Amino acid sequence: MPRISLLQMDVAFGDPEANYRNAERLIRKAAAAPDKPDLLLLPELWDTAYDLERLGELGDWQGERVQAWAGALARELRVTIAAGSIAEKREDGIRNASYVMDLHGSVMSRYAKLHLFGPMGEDRHLTAGSTRELVQMEGVTAGMMICYDLRFPELARALVLDGAELLLVPAQWPKPRLQHWRTLAVARAIENQVYVAACNRVGAGGGQEFFGHSLIVDPWGEVLAEGGEGEEIVTAQLDLNRIKEARERISVFRDRRPDVYGSWEPEN
Repeated sequence: MPRISLLQMDVAFGDPEANYRNAERLIRKAAAAPDKPDLLLLPELWDTAYDLERLGELGDWQGERVQAWAGALARELRVTIAAGSIAEKREDGIRNASYVMDLHGSVMSRYAKLHLFGPMGEDRHLTAGSTRELVQMEGVTAGMMICYDLRFPELARALVLDGAELLLVPAQWPKPRLQHWRTLAVARAIENQVYVAACNRVGAGGGQEFFGHSLIVDPWGEVLAEGGEGEEIVTAQLDLNRIKEARERISVFRDRRPDVYGSWEPEN
């Protein structure tokens, strides 16, 4: 069964060079653990933080830098890397985009954040994504979400109806909304009977403070591992049989009533 580590890191505001060094340090530390993880997850916008005014200067053109960097580390360390999300520049705008690199250093997945968070200015500086994303990794099907996406149960349910067994959520979720963060992560796991792995940053920047508390939740809503408010690596083993067990005991998907609350079903 897959083992996952969340790299709860501090992020230097507007300093990609410092952030790449710090992320590599944490990746190498996690990969050297006695119980080596199969999958590593970084936070949201770990390369630039929310220095949105300068993303035209700081952004990663078509994600080329993160692909080369994370790909080389994944290949060397033989670990799948879900590289949180980065500020990705394209001709039609800048996106908050997530890349997943396989053991051979190749891109397995790219996902651009669907829901842009107005209170932190994303809607003024970023272009929203337009498609859902699933990725097959280490024996598990994962659905990709980023931070504010966690507040939208429709997206989580669509990903699970598509086949997701794990929801990966890199984030920069600021103080003081810790209760929202924990409640939503646990709720998405319980209502969909899947695992949720949500990696939040720590530290401060851009007038915001971030509380960490990265967590891994099982399909029953049990928090398997949770970080504190400093840099650390949060790790847990997933048991996919727990998904089957939850769905056999409480038949949420069999008992759904789309005839009453809508006939919508996801389309790929």
